[in-house]
Amino acid sequence: MEITRKSKNKYPIGFFVCTTAYALERMAFYSAKWLIGIFVVTEVMKGGLGLTPADGAKMTANLVSFTYLTPILGGYIADRWMNPRLCVNLGSLIMAVGYVFGYQASVMSSPDLLWIMILLVSLGTGLYKGNIAGISGRLFAHKSQLDSAFSIQYSIANMGSFIGTLTVSFIAYKIGFGETFLVCASVLVLSTIWFYLGGKATFGEVGKKPFEANENRTYTKKNSEEYRTPLTSNDKKNIGAIIVFTIFSIVFWIVWYLTYMPVLYHWGPDFDYANKANWLIGNFRVPSAWFDSLNSLCCIVLGPVLAALWTKKAKSKKGDMSIFKKTALGMILLGLAFIVMCSAEIVRGDGQANLMWIVVVGILISIGEMVFAPLGKSFISKFSPAKLLGLMMGVWPLAKFIAGKTYGYLFEMLSQYSFAYAYGIVAIIVILCGLIIWKLDKKMTY
Repeated sequence: MEITRKSKNKYPIGFFVCTTAYALERMAFYSAKWLIGIFVVTEVMKGGLGLTPADGAKMTANLVSFTYLTPILGGYIADRWMNPRLCVNLGSLIMAVGYVFGYQASVMSSPDLLWIMILLVSLGTGLYKGNIAGISGRLFAHKSQLDSAFSIQYSIANMGSFIGTLTVSFIAYKIGFGETFLVCASVLVLSTIWFYLGGKATFGEVGKKPFEANENRTYTKKNSEEYRTPLTSNDKKNIGAIIVFTIFSIVFWIVWYLTYMPVLYHWGPDFDYANKANWLIGNFRVPSAWFDSLNSLCCIVLGPVLAALWTKKAKSKKGDMSIFKKTALGMILLGLAFIVMCSAEIVRGDGQANLMWIVVVGILISIGEMVFAPLGKSFISKFSPAKLLGLMMGVWPLAKFIAGKTYGYLFEMLSQYSFAYAYGIVAIIVILCGLIIWKLDKKMTY
């Protein structure tokens, strides 16, 4: 495999081609995610579908969930059968076509066409998301650069989602929901052109053949015997730790995704029945899409801050916090965000909550995400027995798929009870999960 020729201290130009294309895709995706949530619930005479908040929650949940499941299939295709570059370009065009169906759903007031959009965007993401990361990683001759490189890619991708959610509400209310889906489609077409032309100029041989064709695997009798070796007691303990971590991660992501639903449908400024918070700053009404923007901005800012913090702690006498304690801390922060939501609901009485309550919620879930989210693949990489690494790696996207499929239905169930009571119970459960993980730390760390 030919590696793009760059010195050890510089990132390949092709890496920035991939990263820019990915940022454009994220810009369209997060814009469309917010757009679906608003479009589904808005009255038909105002350009929406006129469905219930529960319907909106379940549609966005399906969009989120299947974009974590389909990359498993997309990665398999690129590993064995199809040129990964073609996978990425085909995936982005399928997503663009999906957003065109979103436009048609608006023109024809058709929920069925919106479901087709969700299906196509999910399939396109499957071909796109993991494979563009795979190409990015194979552009580096020095694998020691990968941790910092993917941190940069994560930050730049968040810049894309930040810009998208910062502007999408203005575009939607100016030109209409359907036309905004066309804007998302146009962004994907731009991403495709950029990736194709930029890749042609900078990727060299990377991504021209299925990934498996570029791996020098030697299967020997010794390899086979090692694979059949029984699991040791430490292996079994590690697998148990991964299972426990996965269960708690499902809880974390269900609740994390759930946070957006009350912000949109209970406090949001987009619906008369939901306007239980004051979104005005002077004469300017803050768009609900900016709650997503706040999350993206926090991720951009907090990434290097937390990286520096963990590095500093690792160099201290006590050492860094264990991965279990970091997981517990992320859970507890998420639970505190729900306590803030419940407090806002109690304090507002029959009036409107101050916007700062929502800002604090957004900051807390963002810190919790940045503490918790990067640990998944790292945790599995460190704890999985080598011969089961591929299987264990499949657990992480599966956990996020389950969480994505669940939170819309949970929102529908919680909506039947008083807000402070229902979400207060969620807060207690999440904090208890965090405390349990903290307590289990000594039993799982050795």
